[in-house]
Amino acid sequence: MESIDAVLHTASLHKPHVATHSKQQFVETNISGTLNLLEEAVRGNVAAFVFTSTTSAFGAALTPPPGEPAAWVDETIRSVPKNIYGVTKTSAEDLCELFHRRYALNCIILRTSRFFPEEDDSKEIRQVYEDENAKANEFLFRRVDLEDAASAHLAALERAAGLGFGRYIVSATTPFSRDHLPMLRDNPDAAVAELFDDYQEIYRTRGFRMFPTLDRVYVSARAETDLQWSPRFTFKRILAQLAAAQSIGSDLARAVGVKGYHTETFSDGPYPVD
Repeated sequence: MESIDAVLHTASLHKPHVATHSKQQFVETNISGTLNLLEEAVRGNVAAFVFTSTTSAFGAALTPPPGEPAAWVDETIRSVPKNIYGVTKTSAEDLCELFHRRYALNCIILRTSRFFPEEDDSKEIRQVYEDENAKANEFLFRRVDLEDAASAHLAALERAAGLGFGRYIVSATTPFSRDHLPMLRDNPDAAVAELFDDYQEIYRTRGFRMFPTLDRVYVSARAETDLQWSPRFTFKRILAQLAAAQSIGSDLARAVGVKGYHTETFSDGPYPVD
C-alpha cells in the first residue's frame, strides 16, 4: 500500500452467507482478511482506513423482551452477536481499534443498516408485503439508501484524520424520539401518523401497510454530527416519492440494482436462511 492515501474496506462474507459458508471461511475472510489490510495500511503509512461493518453486530441486543418498548439503538449499546457473521465483524472492529491505539492508524468504522436491494430474507415478509412496501417501512428504523451509504463512506474518508477513530451507525435519520418507543412496539402506524399528516393517505393510495410492530430504531445522530453527513433519503423523502408515484430511493441504487450474494439461485428466497 505504499503511495496509497486511503483504504475503503468493504469486502466481507455477509449474513446471506451464514448458511452456505463455513465458520472458518468467515474467520479467514472477515478477521484474517481485515488484519492483513490493517498491517499493510500501517506499513504503507495510509492516512485513513474506513471499515464497513454492520448493525447486525448488535445482534440479540436489537430485540427487546415481549412487553418492552422498542430498542433505541445508538453506539452506546453493547453488541451481543448472534451468529458467526456478527462475531467476525465485531472482532474485525476490535482489530481496527487496536491498530488505531497501537499504531495511530486513523480508522473509522461504519455500522451500516440495510442498503441492499434484494428481497427480504423473511418468507413471511415477502408473502405479506410487496417489496417496495417493506423497504419503505424500513426507512423509518433500519434502512439507508445506497447513495447515502456511499456518501457516509466519503465523509468518513474526509474526517478520519481529524477524528482519529470512531464507530458510527449509518442509517436513514429516524423521525422518532425516545418517547415513541412504547408506541412503536404496539402501534407503529399511530406513531407514524402522528408525525406525518399525509402518511396514511399515501399508503392507502399505494395499497401499502405498516408493519404491526417495530422492535428497534437505529440512531445515526453521532455519524451525522461527527462526519458532517446528512442522509438525503429519509422516510419523509420516501413518502414524497410514493406520493409522486415514483420508485423509492436513489437513482444510484436503481442503477446498481440487484447483484445477489451467490453464484447460484435459490428456489425459496434470495438466499438460504440459517
